[in-house]
Order: sequence, then C-alpha cells, then structure tokens
Amino acid sequence: MISRVLGNTGLSISPVGFGAFKIGRNEKIKYPQPYDLPDELAVSRLLNGVLDLGITHIDTAPAYGLSEERIGRSLASRRQEFVLSTKVGEIFENGESRYDFGKTAVRESVERSLRLLRTEILDIVCIHAPADDLRVLRETAVVETLKDLQRAGSIRAIGFSGKTVPAALEALDWADLLMVEYHVNDRSHASVIATACDRGIGILVKKGLASGHLPADVAIPFVLNTAGVTGLVVGGLSLEHIRHNVEIAAVCKSQELEPPVARID
Repeated sequence: MISRVLGNTGLSISPVGFGAFKIGRNEKIKYPQPYDLPDELAVSRLLNGVLDLGITHIDTAPAYGLSEERIGRSLASRRQEFVLSTKVGEIFENGESRYDFGKTAVRESVERSLRLLRTEILDIVCIHAPADDLRVLRETAVVETLKDLQRAGSIRAIGFSGKTVPAALEALDWADLLMVEYHVNDRSHASVIATACDRGIGILVKKGLASGHLPADVAIPFVLNTAGVTGLVVGGLSLEHIRHNVEIAAVCKSQELEPPVARID
C-alpha cells in the first residue's frame, strides 16, 4: 500500500488502519456476530501479522478494554514501524461506559496510555466523545488539556472522534485531524470531510463498514476514493480478512480527488 499523508500532521499512514477494539473487548458491541476474546498468543500473532501486511496505523482507546496493554506487550519492539492513535474521555468498566473530560482525568488517561502502550509519545490522541459531543467541546477542559500535553511533547497530533456534524465542524478550529463515521449508508459527514480537506486537516474514517454490516469490497473503495480521507480504520480478528482488506485498498485511487460535496466556510 502507498502511504497517505495525514493532513498537516507530518504523519503518513497506510490507507487501511487496524482498529484494535476486538482484541480487548467483547461487551456492549454493535457487530452483527458475538465473538470470544483471543488469548495472548493469538493477539501477538494477529498484531505482528497486521504490521507484516504493511499496515502502519493502529487505533485503540482506553474504552477498548485490554486493547492498549495488549498492543504494548506485543508491539513494543516494533514501535517505530507504525503510527499509534488512542483516545481520552471514555472509560469502560463493569459493562458500562462512563465519561470524564476534566483536566485531571485527561492527563491521567494519557499517562496511563503511555505506560500501557510502552511508548514515550502518542502519535495521535482524539477526544472520545459521547452523543452530547458539542457540550463536551464547549463546557469541559479537554481541548485545552490536550493542547497542553501536545506542547509538552506527550502527543504529536490531537483530534476529535465524535458523533455529530456540528461538533465536528467546531473541532476544525483546533484539531489536527478528525475521526468521523462515513459509509455508503451514512454520508452525513461529507461536508465535514470536504471542509477539512480545504483546511489541510486530516480525516480518518471509523465504522466505514458500518460495524461489519457492509461488504468490504463495496465499503472500502467508497471511503478511500473520497477526497480528503487519509485512512479507514477497520477491525477484525482474522488475518485473512485483514489481508483481503489490504488488497482492496491497494487498488483504490489516491487522495488527489474532488471533495464529496461543496465546502462549508
């Protein structure tokens, strides 16, 4: 796969990234089929296999259960081979999500992620926002705290992974990148992608396969052939399925395309 440049971050990633949800959590899921968590050996084989396929972006979060610590254990020796993204704000405990975007909580989350992931710097940290994402941006300390941590050198790029178009548009004023849901059945963030493209802000797409409800051979080209989209994060526990995703992505067009819709000023 030919790497793509992630906005103005200075980071380059493979068009397909690996979403590490399934290696750490199998409760309260939106996937069509339940699954068992893999054991440590299976996780190590999967993660190393992902890198061997040429995938250079791995995405995780504290809310993904065991995901961060498993990545740290399996890939610490290969840390220079991939861009690592995680998140702040959501914690999943005892089968439920809770949220804390306060200054102390955000700092402690980043420190814990650095420790579990066994790295000295986090390439990307996004706000992991719930449905009231606009309130999170306007009424909590999370944005300024991430900016402080970025200036201190703990984070290379900061971003926003939310739910609504208004919040995503507001985040364009400070974010280096956005993570947005975008697929053939949900194009609501098309205007966000177009505007971000104009401003040199990177776009990562989450749930591009609609949590497993869309076929990869349709979903992946739709996302990666959209101008302004740098990468698509796709999860999975089958290395063969991931290899198939990589093969589909390899024949997708470059980023030099027309945006999906008119921009928003």
